[in-house]
Amino acid sequence: MHETPPRSPSTPEKDVMMPDDAGEDARLFEDAMQARQIKEAWQRIETWLRRHAPATQAALRPGASEDEMAALEESIGVRAPAELRALWRLRAGSWDVPAAGLFPDQGWALLDLDTVARSYKWHMNNQRRQARRDTETLVWKPSWLPFCSWSATDLSHGRFVDAETGETGGWDDTAVRTVEDTSLTMVVEESADKLEYPQLATGYKPGLIRGALVWGPPDSEDEAALWEPWTG
Repeated sequence: MHETPPRSPSTPEKDVMMPDDAGEDARLFEDAMQARQIKEAWQRIETWLRRHAPATQAALRPGASEDEMAALEESIGVRAPAELRALWRLRAGSWDVPAAGLFPDQGWALLDLDTVARSYKWHMNNQRRQARRDTETLVWKPSWLPFCSWSATDLSHGRFVDAETGETGGWDDTAVRTVEDTSLTMVVEESADKLEYPQLATGYKPGLIRGALVWGPPDSEDEAALWEPWTG
């Protein structure tokens, strides 16, 4: 009977995962976990919006395709992190309507991909101008990707996610930039928690004005008179 010669101990089995493969597999697993967490938390947000704030739900744009996200990344030269891509697949921005405010505390509106690119390029150009005057002052990092702002068109204030670290942060109309130890997944999950359990909200709390989600109490007297706090 013919016997198959034993495999040399130095020859790896085909199903043995090599170090590079192990690292890539771990990254893909982590990406899939983040995408699932974003999807689950976002479904909670949209369920709440459909029931209580239909005007804000209607202000959300459809999700982006893989080609649209790839075109954005090619335009700015940055690969979006998995959790941001997962959010864009579900909803790629908001329409420019008063009801578009979504995230606490300021009612941040989601940016569409074209506006993400426009805002990113403006900030990068501003950083280059700043660097010519002062090489030590950082006003924007290449890895910072805007994802929401004061409104769908008012980009003077907003929030970004760091494509390298996953941390989120914010900017205003001065040179002030803040970076927080908070991921985009945490931001979305926290938003869902505050809508479902408003007693958890500190500072601005969820409320309604004519079927729109408004985090308040609003600063405007006219809006404050119409605002109804959401108590669950």
